[in-house]
Amino acid sequence: MTVRDQGSRPYRQVDPHALDGFTKESFEHRGRRHDVFRTGSGPAVIVIHEVPGVTPLVASFARTVAERGMTAVMPSLFGTPGAVATTRYELSEVARVCINTEFTKLALNKTSSITTYLRALAAHEVQRCGGPGVGAVGMCVTGGFALAMSVDPVMVAPVLSQPSLPLPLREAQRRALGISDDDLALVKTRVGEGLCVMGLRFTGDKMSPPERFARLREELGDNFIGIEIDSSPSNPWAYPRGAHSVLTTHYSNEPGSPTRRALEDTLEFLAQRLGVDEAK
Repeated sequence: MTVRDQGSRPYRQVDPHALDGFTKESFEHRGRRHDVFRTGSGPAVIVIHEVPGVTPLVASFARTVAERGMTAVMPSLFGTPGAVATTRYELSEVARVCINTEFTKLALNKTSSITTYLRALAAHEVQRCGGPGVGAVGMCVTGGFALAMSVDPVMVAPVLSQPSLPLPLREAQRRALGISDDDLALVKTRVGEGLCVMGLRFTGDKMSPPERFARLREELGDNFIGIEIDSSPSNPWAYPRGAHSVLTTHYSNEPGSPTRRALEDTLEFLAQRLGVDEAK
């Protein structure tokens, strides 16, 4: 199916099978409602999609989470669910995100209403799915959401994949984490109580700069598990210099590849923190 723009020119090609196996519901909190796609069983993992939206590759990652014994819960925050990522589609959604005050609030290190919505969804899902809490995987512009959600005790397994907000346009923004100082203090208190945070990025990714991971290590110490994949010009796996999306676009499933190991580490982190293996 093709979705057309205002000039009636096709630019979003929807894969009709992208969301096979998912159920579609909606969740509302304080007047904000989004479609939510679900698959699997067991403790919940909130899969927060990247730009441009719930693409077939993001859905594929969610299925992998479900196959590991967890419920993948995927809210659609923007974009067209099931649409294939293209340059034009990505640019159109980047533009929408950049002018959306809910995202720019986050870029200014203030709590965003979208984060509040996701925290409410997480609380709802732990009641529905059980377990010791929920996990979350944020990607790209939503990468930092998993960290902001960690102010709540219900979040026990946050994963930040190539966190890209605030956009690293200036030096201070390269080190910024996209949450308020008060929220960071709450997260650090939880880290002191045993919370661990995982992060993924390619070494050459300018959108998710090394200074951001350095700051996470400074703030969270050994409880930050940072995985940085070599994307230098001479890297043996031929990841492009501009590689960005660790779990989707630039993922390689070749045995022994760094991205496959990163996926396996992510799934193991989620499963262990959510007690999936213990329940078997």
